[in-house]
Amino acid sequence: MDEKIITKLEIIQGDITKLEVDAIVNAANSSLSGGGGVDGAIHRSAGPELLAECRTLGGCPTGEARITAGYNLAARHVIHTVGPVYSGKPRDKELLSACYQNSLKLAVDNGVGSIAFPAISCGVYGYPIDDACRIAVDTTCEFLQNDKSLEKVVFMLFSTDHLKIYQAYIQKLASRN
Repeated sequence: MDEKIITKLEIIQGDITKLEVDAIVNAANSSLSGGGGVDGAIHRSAGPELLAECRTLGGCPTGEARITAGYNLAARHVIHTVGPVYSGKPRDKELLSACYQNSLKLAVDNGVGSIAFPAISCGVYGYPIDDACRIAVDTTCEFLQNDKSLEKVVFMLFSTDHLKIYQAYIQKLASRN
């Protein structure tokens, strides 16, 4: 793993709605109507204008991404992506990887220099955190090898357990250099 790429990654525990980055990623539902977990927290923090804009987008299929303004958030943009509900099938990995790829591409297309991801699909959608972490980090690193415009990618984890899993995986990649 290229050391320059790893230095662009940050692993933090906390509240993604408070993070000062150009864009935060919302682990959304396909209707983009707000819900529980990180999705509900982002909608509550951004204010009703976010939901109003989301309603104009016509939803978002699993694996794809849509961008809106950040409204009352510290971030200028919210990138909404719909992760897969975990079923244990190979398609889950393809869809989860697509969430990261499409979110990163949308970020670059919209001049975003810094982006923060939650652990997509790891809440009520039931994706095992170890697998989801590898998919998130590997997909992001692969994207960063081909794109030089993103300066910082933050993985904002809600729980200490998830934080430790991401930190251990990043250390493992860094030690391969």
